[in-house]
Amino acid sequence: MADFVHLHCHTEYSLLDGAIRIKDLVSTAKDFGCPAAAITDHGNLHGALVFYEAAKKAELKPVVGCEVYVAKERMAKKDARSPRDAGWHLILLAQNDTGFRNLLKLVTLGYFEGFHYKPRVDKAVLAAHSEGLIALSACLKGEVNQAFLREGMDAARATAREYAALFPDRFYLELQANDLPEQAKVNAMLLELAHETKLPLVATNDCHYLRADDAEAHDILLCIQTAACVDDEKRMRFSTRELYYRSPQEMAAAFAHVPEAIANTCAIAERIDLALDLNSLHFPAYTPPEGKDLDAAMTEMAREGLTRRLAKMPGVDEKKYRDRLELELDVIKRMGFPGYFLIVQDFINWAKGQGIPVGPGRGSAAGSLVAYALRITNLDPLPYDLLFERFLNIERISMPDIDVDFCERRRVEVIRYVTEKYGRDSVAQITTFGTMKAKAVVRDVGRALG
Repeated sequence: MADFVHLHCHTEYSLLDGAIRIKDLVSTAKDFGCPAAAITDHGNLHGALVFYEAAKKAELKPVVGCEVYVAKERMAKKDARSPRDAGWHLILLAQNDTGFRNLLKLVTLGYFEGFHYKPRVDKAVLAAHSEGLIALSACLKGEVNQAFLREGMDAARATAREYAALFPDRFYLELQANDLPEQAKVNAMLLELAHETKLPLVATNDCHYLRADDAEAHDILLCIQTAACVDDEKRMRFSTRELYYRSPQEMAAAFAHVPEAIANTCAIAERIDLALDLNSLHFPAYTPPEGKDLDAAMTEMAREGLTRRLAKMPGVDEKKYRDRLELELDVIKRMGFPGYFLIVQDFINWAKGQGIPVGPGRGSAAGSLVAYALRITNLDPLPYDLLFERFLNIERISMPDIDVDFCERRRVEVIRYVTEKYGRDSVAQITTFGTMKAKAVVRDVGRALG
């Protein structure tokens, strides 16, 4: 097994900056014989769960992290002149469940309260949420390195001690090996600083692309990000072609003069004890009528709803409908989803009561008679032979997915209702990511090439 772990890596979720697909990162780490792999995207955790599951499947220890932006003063102060001036870089790695929760909190605060060009935190927020986090001093844009380049050794020393106090026994000075002139100066400073302060060193490569020959493709990606042409003299560009996922042998050779920086990558990975629970369900609390549990409340509501539906459907085989309803109710209860159905029917029927247009239902949920009885959908599945099993199947345990369309102009009212009723921490709007498909990429690359 290799004696090195990459701890500073930007995947496709460092949008239009990282050019490493998560599946390729994991497979390459596995091929290299590394005991672990890490993800540290810029300012977000978009890829964290995808990465965690992929690493676990490959029998690698997942190291979930983020390269956060630290405001130069308070995060509430928003006076930067450009994205490059938004804040210092800092690598944070979740050591355990507490660290992961703190990392989630920091990233959230960065977007909700500190966003100014970039999602930023400050040292007061770091102090409040540092438990369970391992910190690395980051690239040339890290504060320790910038303090040295701008003000000298005394400033770098004071800054390093400040971070060491924020992350006691969990702050590492990060060495990188590339052909940037500033990097050589910074590395010499970090070696001296480590000797003086006894802070540990760690070697990384700030990986932005997988292979060395991906550097040109990554450069074009930066052009697409900034709407620039490769020939533009003043555009953003990386002044090195070394930021690829180097092999452990290459990293060991690059840091042969400081082997402890290589050894510490594995030491950090060994400190990681993160086990995410991706199987438990955490529904918001639905309060059923007094004296009833969720199962009984859903059963009663569905039976009464079907009776009202059947009253408007003369001539149908009522037994067929009631048998189908009981079958579905049994599956829903056995799978533990009554609370989900009760919550969905609650906000849908509230919206209808407020005169907010609601779609009739689409997707596999249209095959559920329970959904029809609860007025979640407005489509009777039986005349069309729609299968409930496409929606929920006792042999394939997975969360139900009910697609609901609300009037675009009034959907905010529905969001406000569920937020107020079930709590802000129980409601989220989920993003989707646009991917770079072939047709669009040809156009974008052509534009970047001029």
